[in-house]
Amino acid sequence: MTDLDLILTAAREAGALALSARGEGLKIWSKDGGSPVTDADLAVDALLKDRLGAARPGYGWLSEETADDPARLATPRQFVVDPIDGTVAFIKGKPWFAVSIAVVENGRPVAGVVHAPALDETYTAVAGGGATLNGTAVSPSDTDDLEDAAMLGDAKMFAHPVWAEPWPPMRVESRNSIAYRLCLVAAGAFDAAVALSPKNEWDLAAADLICAEAGAVLTDHKGSAFAYNRANPLLPSVVCANRALHPLILSRVGHIDLPQR
Repeated sequence: MTDLDLILTAAREAGALALSARGEGLKIWSKDGGSPVTDADLAVDALLKDRLGAARPGYGWLSEETADDPARLATPRQFVVDPIDGTVAFIKGKPWFAVSIAVVENGRPVAGVVHAPALDETYTAVAGGGATLNGTAVSPSDTDDLEDAAMLGDAKMFAHPVWAEPWPPMRVESRNSIAYRLCLVAAGAFDAAVALSPKNEWDLAAADLICAEAGAVLTDHKGSAFAYNRANPLLPSVVCANRALHPLILSRVGHIDLPQR
């Protein structure tokens, strides 16, 4: 079984478990820092760690819901996992959450799955093999102007008076899962996604490959590509767009110096 087949099967099983757990009722509490977590997040994490670890015992493991083990830094390949990305939507009964699983080698994802079980949407990619949604190849939009672009992000941020040059009118929407947001850009459902706040490797790794294989561009707000399986998994920001819009967005946000975390 290939790595992609392995993580695809595991993601579907994990998605079914998440939906079942939500239907039965969730136990919810807050992590250190205030973000919510549920018993389903932990159950899905345990399932994935068991399934994937048994199949690939030599791979490292980095997950939002597992205490980090620095031993992963010395492994040839790693699973980078967010068991339920978009926990707030998951808790509220909304569909915008996803299971995100990547296989990383030499700092870059080589296989990735983002599975949104409540929407029956499964995005996949393997390095050099293109990206798909439910088995059909995807590509980003051809929009080349920010005016009236379909943007995923914080409408209040775009409307804030701090901008030296106001953003043009755009159709701004939000989706809780950042992995799912990036896949929507990769598939052309939206033109771009911007988040000027820190994300973690498990938020981005699988969607990063899906974007790259589809033909979208994903960087931080300074234009730097991401590397994975680092000692500190925190990443500064996200700008994702088709090739025409990406530089237009960077020209507006690249001068910003965000607080170091």
